[in-house]
Amino acid sequence: MNDIDPSRPREPVPCEAPLPPDELAHRLTEVYDLVGPLYRRAQRGVEQGLAAEGLSVGVRAVLALLHRHGPMTVPQMGRAQAISRQFVQRMVNDAAARGLVESIPNPAHRRSSLIRLTDEGGAVIAAVLDREHTLLREVGGGLTGAEVAACLRVLGLMLRGLDHVADD
Repeated sequence: MNDIDPSRPREPVPCEAPLPPDELAHRLTEVYDLVGPLYRRAQRGVEQGLAAEGLSVGVRAVLALLHRHGPMTVPQMGRAQAISRQFVQRMVNDAAARGLVESIPNPAHRRSSLIRLTDEGGAVIAAVLDREHTLLREVGGGLTGAEVAACLRVLGLMLRGLDHVADD
């Protein structure tokens, strides 16, 4: 494992040619080394922020998906989040018990209902996302749109590179 100090990010190395596979693998290992702690800290921060609403991180994820994409089936949400359908169903059940989501008929599939936000669920997730947005404004670092786009591209490719790994 590399000793990486996230407070002192490495300067990007200007390079026009794609990295050779071995060098790419080493550099992507550095990304994984940062993504794990980043995810865990973000999850703890989200949990702390959700305490006021009494939401779990899992319910927040369901609400955020529905907020961004509109009504979805449980299997669609599971695929989108790379988590099991069973876990998503438990989170949907928790959210439904609180009146934050509701099940509606799915014209495309009679046996798989669509889940949508209720007005209350929409208000709750909007407040959560606004609070998180305020915190993310403090990241700093003078990041450019191109740097964020490159980060998203790399992480997306890394995620697709793991498509063969089962989510359940």
